[in-house]
Amino acid sequence: MLTLASKLKRDDGLKGSRTAATASDSTRRVSVRDKLLVKEVAELEANLPYEGYYQGGKFQFETEVPDAYNMVPPKVKCLTKIWHPNITETGEICLSLLREHSIDGTGWAPTRTLKDLLNFDDPLNIEAAEHHLRDKEDFRNKVDDYIKRYAR
Repeated sequence: MLTLASKLKRDDGLKGSRTAATASDSTRRVSVRDKLLVKEVAELEANLPYEGYYQGGKFQFETEVPDAYNMVPPKVKCLTKIWHPNITETGEICLSLLREHSIDGTGWAPTRTLKDLLNFDDPLNIEAAEHHLRDKEDFRNKVDDYIKRYAR
């Protein structure tokens, strides 16, 4: 879970002790980025899906948000073992929107937000994708097994 709200409070406390001349452009840009992220994290938490194959699981993701966000995409990795067509068993995530540049226009753009990361429709785990297409009930059973073993 991102806890940028506390960082913003701490940074706001420090603002009073330093002059505007010492605040660099980079510091101001990060502060704007952090404020944007606080808003986006709240929106993301309010819109988390509570239904579907992965209901009841607790999945941990590592998200690295670069200083240049939202001009460049965040880096995301799933730390919880999961059976998912778009996530390998080692946690790599295949989302075309996580590419900084793409010919087809589906890559990252400054208009995208963290909420867009919930849209998993770009297969990477071919075995899981084929399993889902072949037998949805057995796919659900395997997802449930992974949740019981790794995501409680």
